[in-house]
Amino acid sequence: MNLRRSIDTLSVGPFTRESESTYERDVLTEASFHKVISRERRRTERSRNPFLLMLLDFGDNAPSEAAAKNLNKLLGALSTSTRETDVAGWYKESCIVGVMFTEIAPDDRGTIVNTMMARLSEILGNHLSLEQLNRVSVSFHVFPDDWEQGSRKRPSNPVLYPDLSKRADEKRVSGALKRAMDVFGSIVALIVFAPVFLIIAAAVKATSKGPILFRQQRIGQHGQPFTFLKFRSMRQNNDPAIHKEYVQRLIAGKAEPNGSNGNGTGVYKLTKDPRVTSIGSFIRKTSLDELPQFINVLKGEMSLVGPRPPVPYELEAYDFWHRRRVLEAKPGITGLWQVSGRSRVTFDEMVRLDLRYARSWSPWMDIKILFRTPLAVVLGNGAH
Repeated sequence: MNLRRSIDTLSVGPFTRESESTYERDVLTEASFHKVISRERRRTERSRNPFLLMLLDFGDNAPSEAAAKNLNKLLGALSTSTRETDVAGWYKESCIVGVMFTEIAPDDRGTIVNTMMARLSEILGNHLSLEQLNRVSVSFHVFPDDWEQGSRKRPSNPVLYPDLSKRADEKRVSGALKRAMDVFGSIVALIVFAPVFLIIAAAVKATSKGPILFRQQRIGQHGQPFTFLKFRSMRQNNDPAIHKEYVQRLIAGKAEPNGSNGNGTGVYKLTKDPRVTSIGSFIRKTSLDELPQFINVLKGEMSLVGPRPPVPYELEAYDFWHRRRVLEAKPGITGLWQVSGRSRVTFDEMVRLDLRYARSWSPWMDIKILFRTPLAVVLGNGAH
């Protein structure tokens, strides 16, 4: 059997066998088991008690009737060899068996894995032939998963989010329409705003030293990094510490709204930032600094509509449930947050708006947000 290297990094708690238990449990179907994984993720986000998902991949995409019966017997044996609070089911029907160990303690590193492997060897030996046994691959996946930032690979573990994959499959046609809207819209915008690009580029170059475009690593969908483009609105070689410190307080719910626009309305954003140039203040206020992001949209790194992409140090400060905003939708130039409240709402409220968009997204919703965006820009509510 092949055991993934992720086992070596697990931190899980003790596992108690209930061998004398005589109760019977249902073996969940693939759809039901995926729902349990999704529900358990949300429970873990609140309780902060991790869960462990064990997968047994038998490598048969279409097993014979006899093999399928053996797999069902094996799944039944697994379900009676675990705790009553654990869940067994098909991760992939008649192909990949899953067992979820819930509410595990965060200490006693590796104990549960070693215990399970010993019992698993016995169960597999009793229900599979030697040939079948040699084809079995075992992997362990813990949630919350540790995101390894700095890598060009996807840091989030897709195995722990089967519901998101299913949602993407169900919206494949509308997703293709969204991409078509992105390509068409970004091409039109780059053509229409070409004169504005030249004017802003000249103004940025004339008022401060440094490049015209500001390039920054941002986090895209599923935690994948990309190079984010803006017109430079700050002085060159500035210290990001002031923004990092404010963002960390904002995410933790400790930031107070700052006065903005002289209208008494507070915004959850840095105001009077000493790093911003004179022309930079204007193009930020009018959102003209965002125009180069149409290039990001054309490249497929962003969408016209979606959550704003965070910088890596923002993601490091996220609570577990905040991560969903970068998992469930591609980042965008505008979004439900921008047209509903922008920087006048707290960070948690912004995340909830992003998640509402991800759950209820449709092409028509994108069109409505795009039509509301110019008014939000003109009014400047929450902008700074």
